[in-house]
Parts: sequence; structure tokens; C-alpha cells
Amino acid sequence: MTEHVDWSEPEPAAAPAAGSAVTPADAADAARLVAFGLQPKLQPARDQEYAQLLRRHREDPAFARLADAVAAGLGLVVLEVSPRAGMAVTAAEDSVFAVRMGDYARRAATDSADRFLHGLAHLAVAALAFPRPEDLADDGYIGRVTVNGVDAFVRQACRRLEERAEEQGENTDPATDAPGLEAAWRIWARRSATGATKDARRPAASTTGIVAKAVGFLTDSGFLQRTGDDHGGTYRTTARYQLQVRDMAGSAALAELLDLGIVPVTDGTPTLLPAEDTDDLDLVADAGLPFHS
Repeated sequence: MTEHVDWSEPEPAAAPAAGSAVTPADAADAARLVAFGLQPKLQPARDQEYAQLLRRHREDPAFARLADAVAAGLGLVVLEVSPRAGMAVTAAEDSVFAVRMGDYARRAATDSADRFLHGLAHLAVAALAFPRPEDLADDGYIGRVTVNGVDAFVRQACRRLEERAEEQGENTDPATDAPGLEAAWRIWARRSATGATKDARRPAASTTGIVAKAVGFLTDSGFLQRTGDDHGGTYRTTARYQLQVRDMAGSAALAELLDLGIVPVTDGTPTLLPAEDTDDLDLVADAGLPFHS
């Protein structure tokens, strides 16, 4: 008597709960949402499909996990998904989408000292746009900066650092090519704010030219919006920039800049300290100090 062998198909596993199965269409929608997030100037309020996918991310946890996984697979960190910011993502250090300051600076300047100055300009814009922790915590807060105001702010920082170095008996005149953020501040102090060209254009190597390059890059990246031409150019922050600065708020360089106390806050309106009576005051006249709402 032979043993009977059951060649029938095994019992199928329990079917997934309704709505939990991932379809190719779901994957395509998730990738589409991430693609929208990589277009920083695109506003959800002006694109119906983008707004619908954001709503689905908010209301469908399975879809939200799928979209977040697609982003993670591309080396992106999701900062926030909301109607105000869209799908705000930042690139991880090893992501193909990462824009490194060194790459940006090499495109903006060939001199190694200038690369430090471009980094300092970005740091100063962030510090002036959101000088208080509560500014970063308030989703409705909008910071405003001007090109001339940022330059004036850094020059005040230069003077404060020089005073501190003198008090501590440190060398206040290092080599101009010395690396480090403090060296960058000292190089900034030596550099002309405006320079001069035959056709009255702002030289790219001047400090206001460097700031203009920085805010232009931030505008192209959807972090700032240009609001006018006064004081070298006026700009307002976007929700995406607030999220980016939140992400970098723990950096030692930003903390050191804010700790200099050059942006005192009393009634909620940040302002620069009164300038000292020095020969370079004409370089920052009518600086158009940053204001906030």
C-alpha cells in the first residue's frame, strides 16, 4: 500500500487587509510626490495634483510610509509634509541630490579664502532670518533680510571677534589664507563691501557681491523669495528655509555667531547694534537692516 502524497497547492496566506497592498500605481504616486518635493519653487496651492498627493500622504498612513521610503531610498530626509511646505526634503550627505558647500563655492569663486566667505554669508543669512529659537518654532514666522544688512551684520561680528581676541591676548592678524571660520571673519573685514567697476556693477568678489550670490542661490533653491531691490535686494524666508535652518540650528558655527549678541531682541524685533564710529561706516550706509513679521 503506497502512501498518498497530496500535490495540491498549499493554502494561501491570509489576504492583506483592505488598502494595505501596494500596487505599481501607488509606487508611482509616491515617487511623483517625492518628485514634487524636489521642485522647491513649486507651491502645492498652485498645483492640484501636488495638493492631492499631500492630502493622501496625510490621510493614508500606508501611502505615507511608501512615499517616505521612496525618499529614503534616494538619500533624502523628509523634514515635513504639509500644505504650507509641500514635501520638504533635504539631501543626506551621501545622496546624489546633495549640494555641498564646497561645490557651490567652487562655482562661485576660485580663491580658497572666498569659499570661506561664501560659507559665512550663508551662515549670516540664517542667523539674521531666525535669530531666536521661538522664530524657528513658530510655523507662521517669516524672516526678512537684505543684502546690505547681512554684510553690516558680519562686519559687526568681525569687530566683536577682534575685541574678544584682544581681550584674551590672541593674535588678531593671522595669515589671510588660514583656514577656519574665525579666519573667514577676519578676511571679510579686510574685503571691500562694494568695490568699484567702470559700469557701476557690484563686483562678485566684494562682500555684498558674495552675499548677493548666496541669497540668489537660496532664492533659486526655493528657500528665499525676493521682495524688492532696496538695500542691495530684500528677501523673505519660505517654510522650506525655516525647516532647513531648524535642521542646522544645532551647528556650532551658527550658535557661535548668535552668541556674539549682535542681534539683540527686546520687543521681538531683531536689529543690529549701533555701528561704531569707524572709517568704514560709509560701506554699510543705508544697510536696510533686517526686519521680521
